[in-house]
Amino acid sequence: MPRLPAFAAIGKSVAARVLPPLVMLVVLIGLWELAASGPKAALPSPSLIIQQSFDLIVDPFYDRGGLDKGLFWHILASLTRVGQGFAIAAVVGILTGVLLGQSQMAMRGLDPLFQILRTIPPLAWLPLSLAAFRDSNPSAIFVIFITSVWPILINTSVGVRAIPQDYRNVAAVLRLNHLEFFFKIVLPSTVPYIFTGLRIGIGLSWLAIIAAEMLIGGVGIGFFIWDAWNSSNISDIIVALVYVGLVGFCLDRVIAGVGALCARGAKA
Repeated sequence: MPRLPAFAAIGKSVAARVLPPLVMLVVLIGLWELAASGPKAALPSPSLIIQQSFDLIVDPFYDRGGLDKGLFWHILASLTRVGQGFAIAAVVGILTGVLLGQSQMAMRGLDPLFQILRTIPPLAWLPLSLAAFRDSNPSAIFVIFITSVWPILINTSVGVRAIPQDYRNVAAVLRLNHLEFFFKIVLPSTVPYIFTGLRIGIGLSWLAIIAAEMLIGGVGIGFFIWDAWNSSNISDIIVALVYVGLVGFCLDRVIAGVGALCARGAKA
């Protein structure tokens, strides 16, 4: 049997990935259109959403000053807060996770405290952070940090404890110092665990910022959704939720992609 050309094989692979969710999406939109077309429907139909929010959909980059901005600027503001809080959480979570995984004494002393703190809902920290920072932006960043640090920390510590004893023996024979042990043994061995924590953390961060911005106000996708609710503009809310879902999916894919590259590099 003759082999397919390379581009045909790639096209077949892409179609196998894209067509099933695309068909399902079309079916769901069609069912939604039918269910929301009646006079007593509580939510607008997709066609009505496009009609009512057409300007918002086709021009996400408008900026009329103040809080009257397109969805691009609201999402950018939210992503900026998420990026800052998540970056701090990644550094703190990985380093603390390595400490807990390496030191039995640190695990005994800190793990019970961390287990208590991680069960506190993220938004419960918002009043305390507002009182401490007296500004909404660092308060939101702190909420992101406190939300995403726990899965990163826990997964990293589990990964460090799972390092085979043979690796540790080799490090002892080679007399690696702490820094060499971290970069040559710990980091390559724990990449899958670290990036599992990072993927969970970025997802939780994106969830938390939406809720936090509803409370702190200002430019941000969470505030946009809350403001649209106060204006009884359900169509704008649904459009914003579509953007939120797409951005969250992209964030997860980016972290997963970087994790795959790092895993390949660790094996090389």
